[in-house]
Amino acid sequence: MTFFGAQIVRGMGITLKHLVVTYLEGFKRLLGRKPVRGYGSGAKGIFTVQYPEERMVLPERFRVLPVILYDEETGAVRCTACGICTKVCPTQCIWIVQAKSEDGKPRPKPEEFAIETNVCMNCGLCAEFCPFNAIKMDHRFELAERVRKPREIHRLPDLLVSTAWYAKTHPADWAREEEIRRKKAEKAAQPG
Repeated sequence: MTFFGAQIVRGMGITLKHLVVTYLEGFKRLLGRKPVRGYGSGAKGIFTVQYPEERMVLPERFRVLPVILYDEETGAVRCTACGICTKVCPTQCIWIVQAKSEDGKPRPKPEEFAIETNVCMNCGLCAEFCPFNAIKMDHRFELAERVRKPREIHRLPDLLVSTAWYAKTHPADWAREEEIRRKKAEKAAQPG
């Protein structure tokens, strides 16, 4: 029982620390030692964001719902409908139908791709296990609409996002992936 009480005291200490730091940062601003607008990923102190005109910068690792990348130059969707994302999804909220050619052979492309948004737990396992880097986690969190249950299922056209847009919203991840892709291409181009 004392362990539980110690955890409560520890939690209250963390809350008190945040309260004191917030007001200390606010007093530094009043004395003119800090700029008024210093919000962002490492913001401390008292500040107000005038939402929706003003928005805080979201961390790059912030994730909401999965999206599928397509190359802007070619228009080709990166997804090959391999189905790994459907197998690793803990809630089984992803459905894929693989496209078929005229002779009935499967093609490496999705004909249908859907995610049930009210079931998705935003865990990111589908993006982590995708071998083609086709699925990424998105930053868009403003999904509310006036009609009840308007779009519980996001289909392929709703999920498509260009690689240029992803590079803009996730610059560090994109640079790391491009470096890995470049090294693989150099290794493949070397003879022997």
